[in-house]
Amino acid sequence: MSLLKEFREFAIRGNVIDLAVAVIIGAAFGKIVSSFVGDIVMPPLGVLVGGVNFSDLAVTLRAAEGDKPAVLLAYGKFLQTIFDFIIVAFAVMMAVKGINALKRAPAEEAPAAAPEPTAEEKLLAEIRDLLRQKA
Repeated sequence: MSLLKEFREFAIRGNVIDLAVAVIIGAAFGKIVSSFVGDIVMPPLGVLVGGVNFSDLAVTLRAAEGDKPAVLLAYGKFLQTIFDFIIVAFAVMMAVKGINALKRAPAEEAPAAAPEPTAEEKLLAEIRDLLRQKA
């Protein structure tokens, strides 16, 4: 089987297409979450901690010299990314929890009663019982 044919069969499977759609939606969702965290969550959090803007927090490792820019350790952007991750993880958990709730049956039904034994089974049971009595 040629490599191209194998790839074509792999690519047209439903799971691969579903994965591609999920990646595209995930990228768009990531932008929404980043905006939510950066524009909605972080400003009030910054006010609560004394007006600090987290994305501007950095330690200067080397000052700017002439046309060379300063080297910064931007730990505020890292904190921003951590908050993004926590919110995305929480949103995904809630989505999965909601989907699982929809998948569950409203009430689990009691197991069905055992079917009535057939005439053959009844006859075999009688033979068994007679053999036990003789033994």
